[in-house]
Amino acid sequence: MSRRFAILVLGALTLSTVSTTITSAGASVRTQRPARIVSLSPTATEMLFAVGAGKQVVAVDDQSNYPSSVPKTDLSGFQPNVEAIAGYNPDLVVLSDSSAKSQLETLGIDVLVLPAAKTLDDSYAQIRKLGKTTGRAAKAKHLVNEIRSEIANIARGVPKVKKQPTAYYELDDTYFSADSSTFVGRLLKLAGFANIADGAKSDGSGYPQLSAEAVVNANPDVIFLADSKCCGQDAKTIGGRPGFADVKAVKEGNVVVLNEDIAQRWGPRVVNLLRTLVKERKSQ
Repeated sequence: MSRRFAILVLGALTLSTVSTTITSAGASVRTQRPARIVSLSPTATEMLFAVGAGKQVVAVDDQSNYPSSVPKTDLSGFQPNVEAIAGYNPDLVVLSDSSAKSQLETLGIDVLVLPAAKTLDDSYAQIRKLGKTTGRAAKAKHLVNEIRSEIANIARGVPKVKKQPTAYYELDDTYFSADSSTFVGRLLKLAGFANIADGAKSDGSGYPQLSAEAVVNANPDVIFLADSKCCGQDAKTIGGRPGFADVKAVKEGNVVVLNEDIAQRWGPRVVNLLRTLVKERKSQ
């Protein structure tokens, strides 16, 4: 082996074990690839494993459940316990909000905050960010391209009509829904549905709370339930609500129970969610 070739090989190996991480000051620096990652976001957990960084993850929160091999713990992503997190000796913690960021950084732990995505591009950006941070940039880029391609193929199958069927997307049994400014709402639009939540009063979050009367009056063609696990909702419970027996979606058997985990996350399995929405759209 020539000396020049040996140097090139050594350089390639060195580059494969480093990545960009975020300092407490917000600067990007080159460091060793993180080897002890704690993820307190179910979506981030799915992304980490999808980009090939699963072996670098030592602990995930109590809501992370995909893939089945994740190192699940009783850590909470909603109320992060800094002391408990530090007990796993992480060199990177991934959060969905900044509530524990400063405390963790004070302990010298790198933190990456990935908030809820509002668009598909937001989701793609987070996948690429995790890929870069964990030294899996090439795999992350390939994954994003793969998701883009699949979504484009699914969207091409949406029937083109003048009047779109209406849909109600239920997040819980108190009638919280998602309008078209949200990630879910944009998927509904991509699938060819008119969203009844778009006309509701909201606090600007994109997640208005409707009322039973409002849903009944809107008379949606389809009802999507993202609350079967949390709230025990299905076609039977929906049909048993006052006034709902006369709603078109109920009368025609178009109450769709979604996989709750997929329906409320913005990771790689968004393809599965869009496929389900479009399948129902084609049946209208």
